[in-house]
Amino acid sequence: MTGVGRVLVIVYGIMALAATGRSFVQIVEKFDEAPLAYTLSAVSAVVYIVATLALVFAGSRRWYLVAWIAIGFELVGVLVIGTLSLAFPDLFQHPTVWSLYGYGYVFIPLILPFCGLGWLVKHPPLEDREMTDAAAAAVTS
Repeated sequence: MTGVGRVLVIVYGIMALAATGRSFVQIVEKFDEAPLAYTLSAVSAVVYIVATLALVFAGSRRWYLVAWIAIGFELVGVLVIGTLSLAFPDLFQHPTVWSLYGYGYVFIPLILPFCGLGWLVKHPPLEDREMTDAAAAAVTS
């Protein structure tokens, strides 16, 4: 992994650390105040951890699929939680990582899954690239 892929992994890693730290503090200190919001922060932390690992190992077909699932789930989560936090602010009196589309994180949670999915589209697993290259060579010869 080079260039943009490395930057993407670093940003996902930072989000994983930030979301994990936030959810840990929220759950330990005041879980009873907003269990839904703090549970959603923990879920987002797990998603960022899985997405980071999946992007690092996305050269294999299995991890590539895990990356698609994790980042797809992240995108749906950001859009659903972001919309719900605007439509029903009483549900989210305490902020989560994905509430208000990641407002507390400068909207990085909203932008990041689009970047991740775009990278995955342009960088299929190594096995698929080798098969495509072999098929192209067979057609041209």
